[in-house]
This record gives sequence, C-alpha cells and structure tokens, in this order.
Amino acid sequence: MLYKLIHMFYADYSFLNVFRYITFRTIYATLTALVISLLLGYWIIPRLRRLQIGQYIREDGPPEHKDKVGTPTMGGSFLLLSILMSSLLWVELKNVYIWLVLLIAILFGGIGFLDDYLKVIRKSSKGLKVWSKLSMQAGIAFLAGIILYHYTHFDSRLSFPFLKNVLPDLGMAYILLVVLVVVGASNAVNLTDGLDGLAIGPIIVAFLSYLVFSYLAGHIKIAHYLQIPYVSGAGELSVICGAVVGAGMGFLWYNSYPAQVFMGDAGSLSLGAALGMVAVISKQEITLILVGGVFVVEALSVILQVAFFKITGGRRVFRMAPIHHHFELKGWPEPKVTIRFWIIAIMLALLSMSTLKLR
Repeated sequence: MLYKLIHMFYADYSFLNVFRYITFRTIYATLTALVISLLLGYWIIPRLRRLQIGQYIREDGPPEHKDKVGTPTMGGSFLLLSILMSSLLWVELKNVYIWLVLLIAILFGGIGFLDDYLKVIRKSSKGLKVWSKLSMQAGIAFLAGIILYHYTHFDSRLSFPFLKNVLPDLGMAYILLVVLVVVGASNAVNLTDGLDGLAIGPIIVAFLSYLVFSYLAGHIKIAHYLQIPYVSGAGELSVICGAVVGAGMGFLWYNSYPAQVFMGDAGSLSLGAALGMVAVISKQEITLILVGGVFVVEALSVILQVAFFKITGGRRVFRMAPIHHHFELKGWPEPKVTIRFWIIAIMLALLSMSTLKLR
C-alpha cells in the first residue's frame, strides 16, 4: 500500500524513484517487520500470560521441559501479523505470486491457530486429528497448485541443482509437487519447533536464502547468466522473505532462551507453508531439501522412529524424536542444541548458494 501511494508521486519527486527497486523495499520491509514484531510482542505477551494461554508440555518429554509449563504460546499470531503488515506496505500488490504466498501463510496459520486453540484454550483436546489437519493442508496446497498451474501459466518443468540440462516437464503432476513441497515444509518446520529459538533460527536462514533465490529468478539477465529458470515477477517475493526475516528476528528477541513466548502451530505451520510456496515459485523446489536440511532431518527422525518402533515391537533408534530431544537426553544443554542446529542451517544455506554456480 505504501509502495502504491509513493508510486503516485514518482513523476513529481525524483528521489522517490528509489522505492521502485526491489532491493530497497526488501531492506525496509525487513526493518518494518522487525519493529512491528518487537512492538506487538511487547504488547501481546503479557496479555497471553494473563489469559493463561500457556504451552502444553508432553508427559514423555525431557524432564527439564516441565519448567516451561505456562509459558505463553500462540506467539506465531503476532509473528504472522507482522509479516502481513510489512509485506502489504512494501510489495507490488498486483503481483499474483505475492497473494498466493500470503494466502497460503494465512490459511495454514488458521489451521495452526485452531490446533493451538483446541490444545491450549479448551484443554479438553489434544488438538486437531492428524488426518484432519493433513487433509486441510493438502486441500489448500492443491488449490494453490491449480491457481499456479492454470491461471498464471507457470512453467511446470522441474529444475535440479547441479544438472542444468535436466528439466523434466511434470505437466499437471506439478500440482501434486506443490502439495508435497508446501505440506511437507509446513509440517517439518512444525516438528522442529520444540526448543527455545530452535525453529525460528533456521527459518530466518532459509528465508534469507530464498530472498536471494527469488531476486535472481526474477531478474532476467542474472537468471540467464546463472542458467536458472527465469520467473517474471518472482523478484517481488524477496520483499516477503525480507519481512519474514525481520519479523523472525523480532520474535527471536522474545523466543530466545529462556523463552518468554512460543510460536505454536499458528506460526510454524504458516511459515513452513510460505517457505514451501516461495521455493516452488522461485523454481528452487529441490534446493529446499538442502536449504531446509535441519527441518528435513527433524521430520525424517520422527518417521524413522515411528517406523522402527512398529517394526521391532517397541525398540527405538533415538532416545526421543524429533532428534533435538535425543541430544537433550544425551546431556546437551538446550542452548547448545539450538546454537549447533543454527550453525548447521547456515552451513547448508551456504552450500545451497553454491549450487547457483555449479550447473
């Protein structure tokens, strides 16, 4: 909205031309979201505490987590609000990709909010049934895939890192790929959100990576030079990625150890889904496996633990899944687990950037 308002005065005030640049608007979207997140957190967290909207702690979790009972949760609501407010101020609102990412974030955030509400406020339920949650997520992602494929004439070829000449055309099956990437990313981030600051750190790193990928994919000359798929209009997603980075830093101010607030499903499901959608639109779907390697390992640890438990009749691969709890039970202090996972996320992000030149 602010971008649109300033656009009206370009002809009269030449210095306003700077607002036309995606890089400039990305920087200010980041700073705007950071400030909004800090202010909203300062205002909302005491009210969540007074309303006794506290975190549910699983009975079989690490003993140290018992101290977290009562810590305000559903902080993802102000995190998501910060992203939306900043994005709408700084993006080009006519860009259909912007609306797809924001709507995915809002709708998945709504599913997460309902799940949090059932678990935390009603206290008589463990939240949404797994299949109900997955069905709603798949339905939303499928609709987004249809819009992307049919109404934007999106390129349905799949791009692989390191293989510049391998571009299989999936046709309508690309819609199923959208569902897999969006739903998978959403739930992988959700599983990672188990320690103070653990999920939001890799989220910030991942969106920083896709800030770069989106900008490059939307710049025809750079995309051609790097031999990556060019997607007209994808550059605007950099602004949203910047907003997530800023809002994430603001949220981390309150979520760092010892956390004053937790993200809850409203935040983790929405951010994971938005990340998956950005990966699809920027044509870096496969690269998400590397960028979000921490999330992938967390999800795989749960799948492996459950499968091995059922096959062997009660034996376990890890002391507890997701895998961050395994390291806790081995004696690692919570901040050490978190920081080391952040370091791994940064390493993986740097490796993903190298794929731009290795094609």
